[in-house]
Amino acid sequence: MNQRPEGIDLAARSRARRRALQALYAWQMSGSHMNAVIDQFRHEQDMEVADLEYFEDLLHGVETNVDALDACLRPHIDREVAQIDPIERAALRLATYELKFRPDVPYRVVINEAIEVTKRFGADHGHSYVNGVLDKLAAELRTVEKRG
Repeated sequence: MNQRPEGIDLAARSRARRRALQALYAWQMSGSHMNAVIDQFRHEQDMEVADLEYFEDLLHGVETNVDALDACLRPHIDREVAQIDPIERAALRLATYELKFRPDVPYRVVINEAIEVTKRFGADHGHSYVNGVLDKLAAELRTVEKRG
Protein backbone atom coordinates (compact mmCIF):
# COMPACT_ATOMS: atom_id res chain seq x y z
CA MET A 1 0.00 0.00 0.00
CA ASN A 2 1.26 3.47 -0.89
CA GLN A 3 1.45 5.24 2.48
CA ARG A 4 3.52 7.97 4.05
CA PRO A 5 4.95 7.40 7.53
CA GLU A 6 2.06 9.38 9.05
CA GLY A 7 -0.29 6.68 7.78
CA ILE A 8 -1.69 8.74 4.90
CA ASP A 9 -2.69 6.60 1.93
CA LEU A 10 -1.29 8.59 -1.00
CA ALA A 11 -3.24 6.63 -3.62
CA ALA A 12 -6.51 7.33 -1.78
CA ARG A 13 -5.60 11.02 -1.61
CA SER A 14 -4.86 11.03 -5.32
CA ARG A 15 -8.27 9.48 -6.02
CA ALA A 16 -9.85 12.05 -3.68
CA ARG A 17 -8.28 14.84 -5.76
CA ARG A 18 -9.60 13.32 -9.00
CA ARG A 19 -13.09 13.08 -7.55
CA ALA A 20 -12.78 16.59 -6.10
CA LEU A 21 -11.86 17.97 -9.52
CA GLN A 22 -14.98 16.34 -10.99
CA ALA A 23 -17.13 17.64 -8.12
CA LEU A 24 -15.70 21.17 -8.46
CA TYR A 25 -16.44 21.07 -12.17
CA ALA A 26 -20.05 20.04 -11.38
CA TRP A 27 -20.31 22.78 -8.73
CA GLN A 28 -18.98 25.45 -11.09
CA MET A 29 -21.29 24.38 -13.91
CA SER A 30 -24.47 23.81 -11.87
CA GLY A 31 -24.27 26.50 -9.22
CA SER A 32 -25.59 23.93 -6.73
CA HIS A 33 -24.72 24.12 -3.05
CA MET A 34 -21.50 22.23 -2.35
CA ASN A 35 -23.19 19.87 0.14
CA ALA A 36 -25.59 18.77 -2.62
CA VAL A 37 -22.65 18.10 -4.94
CA ILE A 38 -20.85 16.11 -2.22
CA ASP A 39 -23.98 14.05 -1.54
CA GLN A 40 -24.37 13.35 -5.25
CA PHE A 41 -20.75 12.20 -5.51
CA ARG A 42 -21.10 10.01 -2.43
CA HIS A 43 -23.92 8.16 -4.16
CA GLU A 44 -22.55 8.08 -7.70
CA GLN A 45 -18.84 7.59 -7.19
CA ASP A 46 -16.92 4.74 -5.66
CA MET A 47 -15.84 6.88 -2.70
CA GLU A 48 -14.69 4.04 -0.48
CA VAL A 49 -11.49 3.85 -2.51
CA ALA A 50 -10.83 7.57 -2.03
CA ASP A 51 -9.95 9.54 1.10
CA LEU A 52 -13.47 10.85 1.77
CA GLU A 53 -12.36 13.19 4.56
CA TYR A 54 -9.75 14.80 2.30
CA PHE A 55 -12.25 14.97 -0.59
CA GLU A 56 -14.68 16.91 1.59
CA ASP A 57 -11.95 19.15 3.02
CA LEU A 58 -10.86 20.11 -0.50
CA LEU A 59 -14.39 20.89 -1.65
CA HIS A 60 -15.46 22.84 1.43
CA GLY A 61 -12.11 24.62 1.44
CA VAL A 62 -12.49 25.76 -2.16
CA GLU A 63 -16.12 26.78 -1.64
CA THR A 64 -15.35 28.78 1.52
CA ASN A 65 -12.24 30.45 0.10
CA VAL A 66 -13.08 30.76 -3.60
CA ASP A 67 -12.70 34.56 -3.66
CA ALA A 68 -9.31 34.42 -1.89
CA LEU A 69 -8.17 31.59 -4.17
CA ASP A 70 -9.16 33.52 -7.29
CA ALA A 71 -7.37 36.59 -5.92
CA CYS A 72 -4.19 34.49 -5.53
CA LEU A 73 -4.51 33.28 -9.11
CA ARG A 74 -5.19 36.65 -10.80
CA PRO A 75 -1.58 37.95 -10.91
CA HIS A 76 -0.46 34.70 -12.57
CA ILE A 77 -3.12 34.24 -15.25
CA ASP A 78 -3.60 35.89 -18.62
CA ARG A 79 -7.41 36.25 -18.48
CA GLU A 80 -10.26 36.52 -16.02
CA VAL A 81 -10.73 33.44 -13.81
CA ALA A 82 -14.23 32.95 -15.24
CA GLN A 83 -12.76 32.73 -18.77
CA ILE A 84 -10.46 29.82 -17.92
CA ASP A 85 -11.63 26.42 -19.17
CA PRO A 86 -13.82 24.93 -16.39
CA ILE A 87 -11.60 21.87 -15.87
CA GLU A 88 -8.45 24.00 -15.70
CA ARG A 89 -10.23 26.47 -13.39
CA ALA A 90 -11.26 23.63 -11.06
CA ALA A 91 -7.70 22.23 -11.07
CA LEU A 92 -6.22 25.67 -10.37
CA ARG A 93 -8.64 26.38 -7.53
CA LEU A 94 -8.06 22.96 -6.00
CA ALA A 95 -4.28 23.29 -6.17
CA THR A 96 -4.34 26.88 -4.94
CA TYR A 97 -6.34 25.75 -1.92
CA GLU A 98 -3.75 23.07 -1.18
CA LEU A 99 -0.81 25.45 -1.69
CA LYS A 100 -2.34 28.12 0.53
CA PHE A 101 -4.13 26.14 3.23
CA ARG A 102 -2.55 22.67 3.28
CA PRO A 103 1.16 23.17 4.05
CA ASP A 104 1.27 19.49 5.07
CA VAL A 105 1.15 18.63 1.34
CA PRO A 106 4.46 19.31 -0.45
CA TYR A 107 4.12 21.86 -3.27
CA ARG A 108 5.59 19.39 -5.78
CA VAL A 109 2.82 16.91 -4.97
CA VAL A 110 0.18 19.63 -5.38
CA ILE A 111 1.52 20.69 -8.78
CA ASN A 112 2.06 17.13 -10.04
CA GLU A 113 -1.45 16.05 -9.01
CA ALA A 114 -3.00 19.13 -10.67
CA ILE A 115 -1.10 18.39 -13.89
CA GLU A 116 -2.20 14.74 -13.85
CA VAL A 117 -5.90 15.48 -13.31
CA THR A 118 -5.81 18.16 -15.99
CA LYS A 119 -4.16 15.74 -18.43
CA ARG A 120 -6.86 13.20 -17.64
CA PHE A 121 -9.92 15.46 -17.81
CA GLY A 122 -8.86 18.69 -19.52
CA ALA A 123 -8.02 19.97 -22.97
CA ASP A 124 -4.93 18.72 -24.84
CA HIS A 125 -2.51 21.35 -23.57
CA GLY A 126 -4.41 22.51 -20.49
CA HIS A 127 -1.90 20.83 -18.20
CA SER A 128 0.88 23.11 -19.54
CA TYR A 129 -1.13 26.19 -18.61
CA VAL A 130 -1.94 24.78 -15.16
CA ASN A 131 1.74 23.90 -14.61
CA GLY A 132 2.93 27.40 -15.54
CA VAL A 133 0.41 29.15 -13.30
CA LEU A 134 1.00 26.86 -10.33
CA ASP A 135 4.78 27.06 -10.62
CA LYS A 136 4.58 30.87 -10.25
CA LEU A 137 2.01 30.58 -7.47
CA ALA A 138 4.11 28.05 -5.54
CA ALA A 139 7.07 30.43 -5.72
CA GLU A 140 4.86 33.04 -4.06
CA LEU A 141 3.00 30.90 -1.51
CA ARG A 142 5.69 28.35 -0.67
CA THR A 143 8.82 30.50 -0.96
CA VAL A 144 10.74 28.76 1.83
CA GLU A 145 9.80 25.26 0.69
CA LYS A 146 10.54 26.01 -2.97
CA ARG A 147 14.02 27.35 -2.13
CA GLY A 148 14.89 24.28 -0.05
